[in-house]
Amino acid sequence: MSEIQTAAEQLAELIKKQRADYIEAHLDENHVSSISYRGRQLESIGKNTSVGGNVRALVKGGWGFVSFNDLANLKEKVALAVRQARFVGKETSELAEIKPVVDNVQPKIKEDPQKISLHAKKQLLDEYSEAIWSTAGIQTSIIGYGDSHRKTIFLSSAGSFISQERADVTMRVAAVAAKDGQVQQAGLSTGSRDDFKPIRHLHKQVAELAQRSVDILSAPVIKGGQYTVVLDPILAGVFVHEAFGHLSESDFVYENPQLRELMTLGKTFGAPILNIVDSASRPGLRGSFKYDDEGVRSTKTYLIKEGKLVGRLHSRETAARMGEKPTGNARAINYRHAPIVRMTNTCIEPGDCSFEDMIADIKEGVYCKNWYGGTTSMEMFTFSSGEAYMIRNGKIAETLRPVVLTGNVFNTLMNIDAIGNDLDMNQGGGCGKGGQSPLPVSNGSPHIRIKDCLVGGK
Repeated sequence: MSEIQTAAEQLAELIKKQRADYIEAHLDENHVSSISYRGRQLESIGKNTSVGGNVRALVKGGWGFVSFNDLANLKEKVALAVRQARFVGKETSELAEIKPVVDNVQPKIKEDPQKISLHAKKQLLDEYSEAIWSTAGIQTSIIGYGDSHRKTIFLSSAGSFISQERADVTMRVAAVAAKDGQVQQAGLSTGSRDDFKPIRHLHKQVAELAQRSVDILSAPVIKGGQYTVVLDPILAGVFVHEAFGHLSESDFVYENPQLRELMTLGKTFGAPILNIVDSASRPGLRGSFKYDDEGVRSTKTYLIKEGKLVGRLHSRETAARMGEKPTGNARAINYRHAPIVRMTNTCIEPGDCSFEDMIADIKEGVYCKNWYGGTTSMEMFTFSSGEAYMIRNGKIAETLRPVVLTGNVFNTLMNIDAIGNDLDMNQGGGCGKGGQSPLPVSNGSPHIRIKDCLVGGK
């Protein structure tokens, strides 16, 4: 029996003896490998294992939280969490009802990254580094790789006892080119749940991104203004995650009166072709799981259906406070943190428009691919594309410097007038919120067309 399994059985008995409205405990064992390069130099390489847990207690609406990396003296840790909750609790405790669950969820690992040596992983990344540096004009590069195998156990005073395991792998590659005081970059990010294979055989893509960073140096800058813009699945997925998905996290909605007014269920947010979902129940994606960190079964949640706002993402507490159903979106990055409302796999559902038809009637527009980053503030957003091309008379034309898109998310959703039939999910990167980052998620979309989108330029 593993160390955390023994501790979980002890905790199951201990929490029954405490007087609280509700108690839950999490135990976590995580094996991690990481490799990073800055320029041609190997910056860091290593493996580590962490073991720990936490106890959350609810008394009269107040939460007590204790985390620990020592599995001794568990009785004291449970008692401390309850004392903390009693100290702050002054209201009625509210949690949406769920049925207790006892389950053991095993992963379906294909090529286990933990069974591949650090040496073999480094050799592969060395090849990617060489593919970048064989391109003339490269100034520097960044490669970051990480994988983990995590086992978690959740138990509650209501009788749940859930064990889950998963593997996770991510990689980010970026090349930076410079000439005559100008600097441009290109990159790719990829990842997988339970499979190392997507990290292999990327030599061609890495070489292409290095050359693209050089080619962009001589590309023209677009004249700023409003254009019809087509986003590829990666950039459209980032848009729906960052600009709209976070607005659908109900802890944010509940605590913000202005946002509650904006995010009224039943309100029209787009054309009838627009459907946005968040679902951890879709297998094989980095944001997928069977149970969230409150023991709630994963679901498929429509946020927008046929253009109307129909749902939002909940923990048990936010669901109870807002009179809605829990959606299985309470997540914590590890045992050091309490679960908060987070996205899982968020996407725009596919429509029936081909890419060729989408651009066919655009006289002058912009095709945006990939992304560098961006910022959001309430309903306002700014995103930088990774690539950009002019669309002229229904055809993809000259390469542009990467562009900046900005606007109001609600107006932008209303301006989506075509949705492609080619859904793709981006598995790279992770999500940050409340000091918890990077949480495994995925986001995606088909190609989408947006009319009257503000594009920054000269």
